[in-house]
Amino acid sequence: MNLKVGIHVSIAGSVDKALDRAKEKECDVFQIFTRNPRGWAFAELEEQSVKEFRRKTTEYQIAHGVVHLPYLPNLSSPKSDFYEKSIASLIAELHRCERLSIPYLVFHPGSHLGEGMDVGLKRLVSAINRALGAVENDVMLVMENTAGQKNSMGATFEELQQILDQLTNKDRVGICLDTCHAFARGYDLRNRNAIRKTLDEFQKVLGFEKLAILHLNDSCSPLGSGIDKHEHIGMGRIGEEGFRELLRDDRIRAVPMILETPIDSRRDDIANIAKIRSLAR
Repeated sequence: MNLKVGIHVSIAGSVDKALDRAKEKECDVFQIFTRNPRGWAFAELEEQSVKEFRRKTTEYQIAHGVVHLPYLPNLSSPKSDFYEKSIASLIAELHRCERLSIPYLVFHPGSHLGEGMDVGLKRLVSAINRALGAVENDVMLVMENTAGQKNSMGATFEELQQILDQLTNKDRVGICLDTCHAFARGYDLRNRNAIRKTLDEFQKVLGFEKLAILHLNDSCSPLGSGIDKHEHIGMGRIGEEGFRELLRDDRIRAVPMILETPIDSRRDDIANIAKIRSLAR
């Protein structure tokens, strides 16, 4: 079974340049922000760039892309103005994904900011339902597990399922499993027995039919730390054995894999992709 593995690439210059960067780094899949991830304002996608984006996707034979929602939106926020801006941002990205023929939009469940899980859950479910009700297309929203930081939503498999249970259109929402976040929350991924236990729990609670995307990242921080700090594949607390054993599972190997690892003097993106392919063999 051939892996589909890639990285997050920049859209600097124009959105279609992301495809050139993905091809250069031998990606099968890729992830982008369609705009500045740290601001609310954005320009409309230029028609020529959209056409080039679609053309290059076909020409370069890249399986598909993934869009990540910008950092600012908090779909669980109790603050009304911020909450409404977050929903508007999610709706805008659903439309932008459709224009680019990108099938997946990854988002973080957000934070209840101390108001409690029940408040956060109500806000989050309403935000997702409103966004999907406003945009009828084939783009799947993909909810990413969090690392268990204070006030965060969606850190455990049970919390993710609780969110899914209350959605109006469950078929349009999948799960992105981030290995660093899962490890930080307390899901052990360091050896065969630990991985089997974690994946069996995922199967029992969520089911692998809901797993749409994998974010493959090692962790700088210890198991259960609640600290989200990514490390190069095999150089962190999960380690090479953990990723080697994880990649042996056919349920995992079939899922598109995006790396969000650092770039420094020790290793770059191409080397991290090569490490995943090597461990998978």
